[in-house]
Amino acid sequence: MSEEVQDRVQEFLEACTAENEQITKELKEVDMLIRQQTSEVDKMAQQNVEITNRLRQIENNIDTVPREDIQNTYNAAQSAQGRLYTMRNQLEILETKRDTKKEYQAMLNRIIGLLSQLDSGAESGVPGAGNVEFTPAQSMVVRIIEAQETEKEKLARQMHDGPAQRLTNLILQAEICQRLFKRDPARAEEELENLKTAVNTTFQRTRTFIADLRPMMLDDLGLVPALRQYMGAWSDKTGIPAEFSFSGREQTRLASYNEVTIFRAVQEFMNNAAAHANPSRLTISLNLDGNVAQAIIEDDGVGFDVDEAIAASEAQKTIGISTMMERVQMLGGTLNIESVFGRGTKVVIEIPQT
Repeated sequence: MSEEVQDRVQEFLEACTAENEQITKELKEVDMLIRQQTSEVDKMAQQNVEITNRLRQIENNIDTVPREDIQNTYNAAQSAQGRLYTMRNQLEILETKRDTKKEYQAMLNRIIGLLSQLDSGAESGVPGAGNVEFTPAQSMVVRIIEAQETEKEKLARQMHDGPAQRLTNLILQAEICQRLFKRDPARAEEELENLKTAVNTTFQRTRTFIADLRPMMLDDLGLVPALRQYMGAWSDKTGIPAEFSFSGREQTRLASYNEVTIFRAVQEFMNNAAAHANPSRLTISLNLDGNVAQAIIEDDGVGFDVDEAIAASEAQKTIGISTMMERVQMLGGTLNIESVFGRGTKVVIEIPQT
């Protein structure tokens, strides 16, 4: 293992370890909230039993109980039932959050175990340890680390050539306005209007830049709304019609790492289609109705040689097709590509929801 890759392995190991410690703390907090909420639910359930018993007594003595007492008891019963339903729903959300974090922590522990093996093998001092042959799983981790580093370099260039350059131009325009205020107010006002337009354009492009990095809707509302929003923006940008179909409950939330993996894979293949396939249309089908989350991306573009594209992706060490396949496999899923020259491409992603 080269010294550069070894440093990246160590850096990634430290980041995963710190994340694991944070998840442990969050799990303790969630467990405490679950215990408190469970206690409150039990109390509210007991109150509902008492109110139900009171209603039965009223029904048995309906002719002798004052009308006002009947109304008050029924109102209290409805209110208590509503609160109990809400509290049970909150408890279910907390339990789902706990289970999701436990799944995430289990995956982190697997990654930490693999990284620890890599790190200990490189530091063992045994002749040839620096060039140790990795298991397939270990090689997968190394490739993902290398791809992440390559993407960081790409991101730095995009920041420099995009938002950073535009902000520099805005500063220069502001200085021009400042100098013109005393000498030529009319020209200064014109330049201010130009500056306002430039600021708005920069703001919109920066928002798009941030959304491409990590759409906030994915964290806030989940995979389905995030894909809908991204497809709309993608279609507006590329001019290619895109259709989205979905089966299951739209409110279904997967583990965060599953949602991110599916979203990034769909994003990768949509961008590849726009850049290379020249399609007249593109469709996305998402199925969350079952134990396996399935996403299907289809286009009617020019098609490509799948083996050749995967080999090129591996050689470039970027977060491309090969890295997406490895990420899906790490989550116990599959990513299959069918492509025929002149007849388009079909990508099927399947990841277990449990």
